[in-house]
Amino acid sequence: MATNKKSPPSVGNIAKIVAIATLISKLFGFVRELVVNAAFGIGSVRNAYTYAYTIPGFLFVLIGGINGPFHSALVSALAKRDKSEAPAIVETVSTLVSILLIIVTAALIIFASNLINILGPELVPEVKQLATLQLQIMAPMALLAGLIGIGFGSLNAADSYLLPSISPLFSSAVITTGVAGALWRFGEQLNTSQYFKFGAIVLATATVSGAILQWLAQLIVQWRSQMGTLKLRFNWNTPGVKEVFAVMIPATLSSGMVYINLNVDQYFVSGIPNAAAAIQSATFLFITPLGIISNAILVPFYPVFSRLTAPENWSELKERIRQGIFLGALSMLPFTAIFMSLSLPIVRFAFQRGQFDLEDARFVASLLVVCGFGMFFYISRDVLIRVFYALGDGQIPFKISIINIALNAILDYFLIDRFGAPGLIMATVGVNIISMIIFIAILHRRLGGFPLLQWSKGISGLFFATVVAGLASYGISQIFENTIGNGDLLLLFIELSIASGIAIIIFGAIASQLHISELDMLTSRIRQKLGR
Repeated sequence: MATNKKSPPSVGNIAKIVAIATLISKLFGFVRELVVNAAFGIGSVRNAYTYAYTIPGFLFVLIGGINGPFHSALVSALAKRDKSEAPAIVETVSTLVSILLIIVTAALIIFASNLINILGPELVPEVKQLATLQLQIMAPMALLAGLIGIGFGSLNAADSYLLPSISPLFSSAVITTGVAGALWRFGEQLNTSQYFKFGAIVLATATVSGAILQWLAQLIVQWRSQMGTLKLRFNWNTPGVKEVFAVMIPATLSSGMVYINLNVDQYFVSGIPNAAAAIQSATFLFITPLGIISNAILVPFYPVFSRLTAPENWSELKERIRQGIFLGALSMLPFTAIFMSLSLPIVRFAFQRGQFDLEDARFVASLLVVCGFGMFFYISRDVLIRVFYALGDGQIPFKISIINIALNAILDYFLIDRFGAPGLIMATVGVNIISMIIFIAILHRRLGGFPLLQWSKGISGLFFATVVAGLASYGISQIFENTIGNGDLLLLFIELSIASGIAIIIFGAIASQLHISELDMLTSRIRQKLGR
């Protein structure tokens, strides 16, 4: 089997491209969330959209996202082959996947009402009707998700990282302009009931239109990179195609378990007014930095993991796994300190305008605290899952995910009853922690042992730094509010800037005393950039 002689770009260069592109994309995403929240708050339209988007969004993130199973499977197969083999593999996979997803799209349109009743049995009738309508409009996202996910994988395998990382901004831009433009033009002419229905239609139509634009932009670059066209192929016996599906199918099932857990979560909170919309807003705030950093870590590291799967390379593979986990900790734990100590001012600064009021902000802030706590466990679990995929083993993540469904449902039942909507996030964090521990234990045995004591000392030190940084940040915030106040956006910005800055400085000062090599890597790179 031929191999591509072209030298791949360095992990650092890939991480820089991905981080910058993802940051730009996330900034557009923030503007989108700001406009949507200002237009609808966390009321009926947004709550209905949360349930309607569950399945299309599940497919879009699951199979259409960077680091999703389609992306991972294609990178794993194409990275080991000559580029000339790629078009036939990509076109065959695209053909077979598209046939299946067209059927899924039709089923979503036909059974939309039944699906909404299953997802949100305790939703009020008005919200159910809006959600059904929105689901029917967004159903084509099932097909688009598969095509976008295949494009992500093929472009990354061709060492093209910019467009896959930046393309989600097309979707955000369409939603932002669609909602803002349509409601500005027609909103004042409508009564409350009309406004809700019109707003629901605009939001769903803009969402699917954005997905179409994202796919088309990516498709052009895919063609130019000679990584396949829209040609129909049915060569499913090709070794490369078999390898893609050998990873893709169990990986999709495994990753899908996460979203089954989401459906379980929404089922349990459907009786809490506006809980689903509040959870979505809180999730967006913590996913923004998490997405930027996880993409910067997972996208460049996954091909590296794939190239180090031979037993003679396991020593380097274990070092790369450590780097992924510790870089995740160094990146995520400062955000944990900030989100847990400054949740309310963060939510107020981000969203409190228009229909999104102080009561909404307090609800979302109570969820953001728990989301912040779980950030490190989320990214660490994803690093470890990518190691299994690189090893060609999608079965272990799949089996663990099945166990997680039952565990998540049990935790939801008890924690939501005691803590309300925040209990749902607690359940998710608990499942991620248990999964991470199991994955480490299995890889520890399979790869001949990790230096777990050394790793645990470093991680424990970083958790200590997080606690101290968070307490200091909260104290500064309270002093600021009691002496100066935070009644407008400027004061909120100043409060957040000072308190967050203190948290980062304290975290960095403590972390620097732990002699963690990954911190030296980060600081050295920062000094190089500042010196230019």
